[in-house]
Amino acid sequence: MKRAGQRVVLGTEAPQTSQKSKKQKTSLYGFGDPALGTSMDWGSLPHHVILRVFQFLTLVDRARASSVCRRWNEVFHIPDLWRRFEFELSQPATSYLKSTHPDLIQQIIKRHADHLQYVSFKVDSSTESAEAACDILSQLVNCSIKTLGLISTAKPSFMNVSKAHFASALTVVFVNSKSLSSIKIDDTPLDDPSLKVLVANNSDTLKLLKMSSCPHVSPAGILCVADQCHGLKELALNYYILSDELLLALSSEKHVDLEHLRIDVVSENPGQAEFHTIKKQSWDALVKHSPKVNIVMYFFLYEDEFDVFFREETPVTHLYFGRAVSKAMLGRIGMNCPRLIELVVCANGLQPLDDELIQIAERCKNLTAMGLGECEVTCRGFIEFVKMCGGRLTQLSIMEEVLIPDSDYSLDRLHLEVSQHLGRMWFPDMMPTW
Repeated sequence: MKRAGQRVVLGTEAPQTSQKSKKQKTSLYGFGDPALGTSMDWGSLPHHVILRVFQFLTLVDRARASSVCRRWNEVFHIPDLWRRFEFELSQPATSYLKSTHPDLIQQIIKRHADHLQYVSFKVDSSTESAEAACDILSQLVNCSIKTLGLISTAKPSFMNVSKAHFASALTVVFVNSKSLSSIKIDDTPLDDPSLKVLVANNSDTLKLLKMSSCPHVSPAGILCVADQCHGLKELALNYYILSDELLLALSSEKHVDLEHLRIDVVSENPGQAEFHTIKKQSWDALVKHSPKVNIVMYFFLYEDEFDVFFREETPVTHLYFGRAVSKAMLGRIGMNCPRLIELVVCANGLQPLDDELIQIAERCKNLTAMGLGECEVTCRGFIEFVKMCGGRLTQLSIMEEVLIPDSDYSLDRLHLEVSQHLGRMWFPDMMPTW
């Protein structure tokens, strides 16, 4: 150790060890001000400082850092560090995801289950990963989770788990948490009895529920949630669960104002589905009770399945069409969707939409975002649409192939004039950006 304090010399100068070099040596392994003769070992850092450093580290680096010394290992197990955790579960042969080590999972269950508050499970496309997530959920008997998310990164692998196994695992969390405020469980075998357990134990705290593509949930099941969870702020579900009774329940005096209602309109059996109609009075009741509610509808239907929609005034604010939609349908939107804020049409066909866009600009005074994919609009019609919307369009994503040049407008002139009306530089997109 003495040799480490020496410095290399030239000529006949004798090697010597100064007090200054000793202080410098100390500062290599700690921190402080050598000039003042002060230094501190890294292991002597206050707990709150080490905790703050750990919060910026990945899980793997955190685990490595915990082996530096006893003090750092103590910080590694401070409850604040385990309030937020994502379990990554995958099969090495079929997934690119890195899986959370089984030993760490067991350590979390044993030492930190009651500390977990914001938890998500990210699984790959294998049934084994989804079953592993259910096994972990079933062991969280001492949990106090506030946010729970079940995320399938590829195909919905939770749907391959038996309904009984899934419901049993989820019930453990629903019963023991008693403080759940946010739940995202899309594409799962969730059922009505599970929802009743959720409501019985968390009705006072639940604010967000996302449960699209849960085929075992009926309108009666979601109505139970609406009747009991009066603090609900955000709800996402499939259209087949939506009903007049549900909207009226969300509009009762007992409920706080709903902020977001997301509805996925997806055809489970193309060409065979018959979609029910929601009465205008039910929509009106919801908007009267929650005047600022955002109603988001995502359509993934074939053209002949749109018949029941937008024949009366509908207070939708955000519309996304994932498949082709007819001119007639877009005309109905212009007539009956006065609250519309955002419209995205991925495809329409080869019929110019000039009249439909102009009607939308005239009647949808709140429209601020528009996206058009495989559609056709003449440059003249598009300019007229932009003129009518003025500077309120904060997002305008139009593929270049959509615009049909005419005798009055080339694409170069069009982008200059559109930029002038928007008050910012604008160009057509080479690829859609919504």
